[in-house]
Amino acid sequence: MYTDHYRLTGQPFQLTPDARFWFDSRTHRKAMAYLGYGLAQGEGFITVTGEIGAGKSTLVAHVMANIDRARLNAISLVSTQVEGDDMLRLVAQGLGLATGQVEKARLLDLVEQRLEEEQRAGKRTLLIVDEAQNLPVSALEELRMLSNFQIAGRALLQIVLLGQPEFRDKLAGPGLEQLRQRVIATHHLDAMDPDEVDAYVRHRLTRVDWQGNPDFEPEAFEALHRATGGIPRKVNQLMQRVMLAAALENAELVTAETVEAVAADLGADARPEPVAAAPASVVAPAPEPAPADEKVFSLRSARRAVEPVPAAEPVFVADPQLAQRLAALEARTEEQEALLRRVLILLVDWVENAQEPAYHRTHAA
Repeated sequence: MYTDHYRLTGQPFQLTPDARFWFDSRTHRKAMAYLGYGLAQGEGFITVTGEIGAGKSTLVAHVMANIDRARLNAISLVSTQVEGDDMLRLVAQGLGLATGQVEKARLLDLVEQRLEEEQRAGKRTLLIVDEAQNLPVSALEELRMLSNFQIAGRALLQIVLLGQPEFRDKLAGPGLEQLRQRVIATHHLDAMDPDEVDAYVRHRLTRVDWQGNPDFEPEAFEALHRATGGIPRKVNQLMQRVMLAAALENAELVTAETVEAVAADLGADARPEPVAAAPASVVAPAPEPAPADEKVFSLRSARRAVEPVPAAEPVFVADPQLAQRLAALEARTEEQEALLRRVLILLVDWVENAQEPAYHRTHAA
């Protein structure tokens, strides 16, 4: 929706990793330097860790998009908590081998033969495994055994392991001493600094032909960093909502107030709603209906339109039967209000994620 409003040619803040939006932050620049050093060694393991959303998968996409396919055969896997034998089969499939009913000993021979074929053709083989923190020790040991394959003293396989911070603890644990000794380069992806968030947002917008509308006041980027901690995926998530809110308001300038308001909405969405039964003797007045011509222009005001009205001073009812009836009526009213809030949130999310406005589809038909 906001892409049409601001005449953008794509989604600048999509959550799916895309090498086109690679941003050379300080920490990602260091990661690429360590990767370059490790790849120059041509053996062993390279490890990269980072918080959820720090950009590990985008790093993989960037590497895969920029390697020289004539000299390097790169295989990318996302681990799914597989044991050693299944990890071997995933690697074999990545090499283009049929794994069907092949026994493990035979499969190891086939993998080694394929790696040797690649080496003789002048191509090294690089295996990139994402979400490595999910791998059990057996799978990591299987990878270590594969790294032993060599010909004429040259390793046939080099491995990059990417994972969340807990992967460092796993590597330091028992049973992985031999693998630790083969790690030749390691890096931890940090969050972006406050000054980098400004450049990051503008960079991604530029990739979709942004012409400066909307513009951003400097304080907006400070608010963006405070709300996200500089984690790229969180920045993308918040900026999607910020851009939508700006489009709904027809704004040409995004302010810190806009960012803070949308961030508050996201925080409210993430918090579970408390469920508490009201005392039978307490009666809350029904909310007054909004004027019929009132229009809602932002996500925050949209949600406020169905937020429950704070209860007035309690009114105590002496008749027990009347109190029970009033309590039951109040419970049903609260359920209806909660349902309305959920429906509105789903509607807002649908508007944000819709690829094409409904009225466009109608006219096209």
